[in-house]
Amino acid sequence: MPDSSNPDPAARPVIGLATAGRRESRNFSNHYRELYTVPTQYVDAIRRAGGLPVLLPPGNPAWMGAIPLDGMVATGGGDIDPALYGGDNAHPQISEPDTERDQTEMQMMRWLAQCELPSLMICRGLQALNVALGGTLIEHIPDHVHPDIHRSPGGSWSEHPVTVTPGSLLARCSGKTELATVSSHHQAIRDLAPGLAIVSHAPDGIIEAVELPGHPFLLAVQWHPEVSADMDPEQQALFDSLVAHAASRRNSIGLQVAAPALP
Repeated sequence: MPDSSNPDPAARPVIGLATAGRRESRNFSNHYRELYTVPTQYVDAIRRAGGLPVLLPPGNPAWMGAIPLDGMVATGGGDIDPALYGGDNAHPQISEPDTERDQTEMQMMRWLAQCELPSLMICRGLQALNVALGGTLIEHIPDHVHPDIHRSPGGSWSEHPVTVTPGSLLARCSGKTELATVSSHHQAIRDLAPGLAIVSHAPDGIIEAVELPGHPFLLAVQWHPEVSADMDPEQQALFDSLVAHAASRRNSIGLQVAAPALP
């Protein structure tokens, strides 16, 4: 069981959390127009797993390799600029790109794929990983699949099952070959990036999870496990597994050792 009761922060694996970009901010305050934010569910899930979450905003990527992280979570968010994968910039359903976040996360994903830092990518995180490694995206799922089970009208949460490849990292983490998921997205993987392996599909064929074979722990899911993790142990298990691998890595290399620096 994760030791979420340990009050000593120094004993906990440090898990980086990529925040939303400034352009994705909502009007939370009358005093500030732009904010770097992350939903509390991500923080709560990491804490329940025994990790110490540290928020990392986009911008100068110098933190990669400079901060002694033990693991990383790439969070959900807005659409990735279609120009980064040869997509349709003129599609009416594409949200305004956040260049600062896009540029940071493209570099971050390549770095995470190259080093051995345990990593969990969620929703946009999966899409960013695929694009960064050379894949492409479906700009708008309803253009290709009917009915759309991935986002409810008005953009609210949707629930649907996914299948899980037996023996995959996802199956080992969750202990299941089928999961109930909560999601809200209108984009998905079109062409899989070289090196990634598909380990989950939705009933309509949409790719729901990928892994990087040969990496100690790199898992990317299209749904939002943090939303239901407080009530669903199979979703919390993804965070538990991430933090457990982060703790193992931390113990093997010693405290306060940074991940490999960027080239």
